[in-house]
Amino acid sequence: MTIEIIPVQIDKDIQEHDDIVDLILSAHSKPEIQDGDILIITQKIISKQEGSIVNLSHITPSILAAGIASEYKKDPRIVQLILDQSKRIIRMNDGIIIVETPQGLVCANAGIDESNVKDGHVTILPKNADESAKKLHQEIQKKTGKNIAVVISDTFGRPFREGQTNCAIGISGISSITDYVGTKDTFGKILHVTAIAIADEICSAAELVMGKSLQTPIAIVRNYKIFNSKGSVNDLIRKRSNDLFR
Repeated sequence: MTIEIIPVQIDKDIQEHDDIVDLILSAHSKPEIQDGDILIITQKIISKQEGSIVNLSHITPSILAAGIASEYKKDPRIVQLILDQSKRIIRMNDGIIIVETPQGLVCANAGIDESNVKDGHVTILPKNADESAKKLHQEIQKKTGKNIAVVISDTFGRPFREGQTNCAIGISGISSITDYVGTKDTFGKILHVTAIAIADEICSAAELVMGKSLQTPIAIVRNYKIFNSKGSVNDLIRKRSNDLFR
């Protein structure tokens, strides 16, 4: 199998209610959409398009937020927003705040991001990235007639590993996981635990052509065989009862 990853440049700063599908289909930097294409779209432009942008001047920090901000040398308004966007705090240490979001994602700062947005503003995660992916999936299929998949990605850190990688936070039209349990390896042994997080791996591969400052918030992954599926990001979130680290 040879997989192709095609960067798609968007030359404008996405605004609320912009038509992302039309911007994708009219982009000069991409070939025509084909059957089987997987579109990886960054969380940032989804949040912008859906209006998930917060003006920090509208945030009033609580006493708790001010105390945490003072200890960790953070903007108290951002700390308050982290608290507002969190279901619970997992860890706080050395200026890093790891939380679980209402969507079930475990990440730094509740996914709040100051990059690629005007000063004094931040983006927050989409309320339901699976639903966002589904809407884009359906609209692209309607306008192109092609059988495609859509994955919304964001950059997360990882326990025990330095650096960040792209991960899936919203999925439509592709399985989240390829489960090999019950199949045989090359020696005929039955596999009992192997399940590959395909959606995350595809997002990480796409990041190689997307970057953070290349105006490339979208990539097309081509020639990876997809199947009609109701994959969800929830399939990738380990249940707390099975998590040895929480």
